[in-house]
Amino acid sequence: MNESRVSIGLVQMAMGADMAANLEKAVAGIRAAAQRGAEIVALPELFRSPYFCVQHECPVDYTDEIPGPVTDTLCSLSRTLGIVIVGGSIFERTSPSAARYNTALVFDTDGSIAGSYRKSHIPHDEAFFEKDYFAPGDTGFKVFKTAKGAISVLICFDQWFPEAARACALDGAEIIFYPTAIGNVDGLGQPEGNWHDAWETVQRGHAIANNVVVAAINRVGTEGTSHFWGGSFICDAFGTVLSRGGVGEEVIVSSIDKSHAPLVREGWGFIRNRRPELYTPLTKRI
Repeated sequence: MNESRVSIGLVQMAMGADMAANLEKAVAGIRAAAQRGAEIVALPELFRSPYFCVQHECPVDYTDEIPGPVTDTLCSLSRTLGIVIVGGSIFERTSPSAARYNTALVFDTDGSIAGSYRKSHIPHDEAFFEKDYFAPGDTGFKVFKTAKGAISVLICFDQWFPEAARACALDGAEIIFYPTAIGNVDGLGQPEGNWHDAWETVQRGHAIANNVVVAAINRVGTEGTSHFWGGSFICDAFGTVLSRGGVGEEVIVSSIDKSHAPLVREGWGFIRNRRPELYTPLTKRI
C-alpha cells in the first residue's frame, strides 16, 4: 500500500426543507464515495437545510446541537466505514440565548470527533444575509491530525481570504477542504465578471501559493431565486484540477499523492522565502 496516496470523495448534493432527509441523503452519498474507495469524504456547507440566509429572518429553525443527530450519525458512520468524514457545516446552536455559528465537524476513522471549526469570515450582502444568523467564528484556523492526514476546513466565504489558507498551511495542513454554498441569484448581475470562474481560480491559487491539496465541495439545485452551480473540484498542490463535478447531484472521487506537495514546496520556495517581518500591515484594519 502506498501510504502517500489518499482518496478524497466529495458528495455534491441538493438540500430540501426536511433536515432528517438531508442527513439520510448525506449518509447515502458518503457510503457511495466509500464504496468507490474514498478514505476522506466531505459534504457541502449547511448540508442539513436549504440555504436559508437569503432572507433576514427564517421562520424555520434549522439549528443543530453538538452533540446531536449529526454527530451521532457521522461518528457511527465514520467508525463503521473506517474513513474520515468532513461534515460540511451545520447551523450550530450552543444554547437558546448564546451565539450561533456556521460550524464544520471532522470525524476520524475510529468514530471520534477530531474537532470542529467555526466559520471565520461572515458575508452580508444582497441574498447572503449571514450576519443575521452566524456569529464570527471563535475557534481560529485549525489543523486536524487524522488517520488519513493533516486537514483543515475553511467554509465558503473563507475561501476568498488568502490569509486563512496560508495560516492553515503554515500550521501543517496537507489538504484544505472548502464546504460551500455558492451560485447565481436571479436579479443580481455579474458586472465584475464570472463568479464561478473566480471562485475556482482563487481556490486553485491557494493550492499553488501554499502547496496544499484543495478540495472544494459546493451544493447544487435551485432554491427560490438561487441557483447553486456545483462545480466541486479537487486540485493538487500546484493547482492542477484532478476531478471536477457538474451541475447536478453526484459523488466525485479522486486519489491524491501527498508526497507531491513537499516537492512543489521545496522546488518553488514559496514558504521558506517568506518575509514575515514585512507583513504587519496584514493585521491592521482599514
